Amino acid sequence: MVRKTETPISWRRNLYSVWFAELVAIIGFTVVMPILPLYVRELGVQGEREVSLWSGLIFSSQAVTMAIFAPIWGALSDRYGRKVMVERAMFSGALLISLMGWAQSAQQLVLLRALQGMLTGTVTAATALVATVAPREKSGYALGLLQMAIFTGASVGPLLGGVVADMFGFRMAFWITGALLFLAALVVLIFVQEPAHSAAPMENEQPSADEGQTLRRRMWMYLAPVLGSAPLLGVLGVRLLMRLAARMTGPTLPLFIEAISPLDARVASITGLVSGVGALFGALGGVGLGRLSDRIGYRRILMTCAMLSIVCYVPQSFVNHPLWLLPLQAGTGLAMGGILASISASLATLSPKGQEGIVYGVDASVVSVANAIGPMTGSAVAAWLGLRVPFLAAASIFVLAGIAAFRWIPRH
Repeated sequence: MVRKTETPISWRRNLYSVWFAELVAIIGFTVVMPILPLYVRELGVQGEREVSLWSGLIFSSQAVTMAIFAPIWGALSDRYGRKVMVERAMFSGALLISLMGWAQSAQQLVLLRALQGMLTGTVTAATALVATVAPREKSGYALGLLQMAIFTGASVGPLLGGVVADMFGFRMAFWITGALLFLAALVVLIFVQEPAHSAAPMENEQPSADEGQTLRRRMWMYLAPVLGSAPLLGVLGVRLLMRLAARMTGPTLPLFIEAISPLDARVASITGLVSGVGALFGALGGVGLGRLSDRIGYRRILMTCAMLSIVCYVPQSFVNHPLWLLPLQAGTGLAMGGILASISASLATLSPKGQEGIVYGVDASVVSVANAIGPMTGSAVAAWLGLRVPFLAAASIFVLAGIAAFRWIPRH
């Protein structure tokens, strides 16, 4: 039997389709992110300390479950394909975030956020897909372009969410997010073509009729490409520190903006503007520094971005008006764009062929651990020492991250 000739699949078409879908998805996700701490008040939580702590819990609950489930989804993507994982993450997000608009208590919101962490993860799924279809010598460009979509979406979403929340209420923002994620999932379903997929061989995997093979042995076979690679562990260590630092101010930034704003200010809109500016410059950093990292090396870019983050985080602790946050958030956004693109490209370069899914799954777990620890730590610091102190704590961790990048990141 003669097989039909398969139509060549353009990696650029897939890249641009995923780019658009992730742009729409991130606009959706970030519509609600800046207003979550303010939404907590609408659900009945009172008092600055209580709002800070519940905000940290709401941010961290999603991160804890994602840390557990991300490697599982990554391993499944190596077995069954990347495209279906992107669809799973986007369709699940559309449902769960829509339900958050009907939440009646902070406890319900925490539960839905935990389910979101279990079932979503569009950035990880899209990154694994792009890393698989793009030529390795184009990894910095392709993943930098994807980071541009992520940060561009994150620059539009908060501003849109702030305006919607001020005009129509917090709940409408969640329903808009659900619609945007559903649209993004349809784009992937219709336009993305994944190459014929075959399961990746696991290191040391031997054919066996023993059905009693232990879960620990199976997990080791999946994790061996990461845990057995010192360069990969070094990159993931730097990822942990930099993400931890970046996430410390997330839950308390809206509360800090509220504290330094005039009494009649539209806090949700101002928060969206501040977050959006940071994300916009993150988009520029992602594509520009991502491409530059292919030429001058990932380590050099990461060290430079760590220094820029320190310079921009420290002054934020001393500002007395939200407008001063705009240029400083632009600087931290530019640095974070370069960080994310460089680390993603470094992982793509170091990943064993066919096992990108598990590598990015473990990477998502590392990010989620940081996302869990960072917000709770920042919230606790703010609750006990004041809303200004998390910025100084973030800068201190970036100092450690810069040193770690110098010592742990392989030369390129």
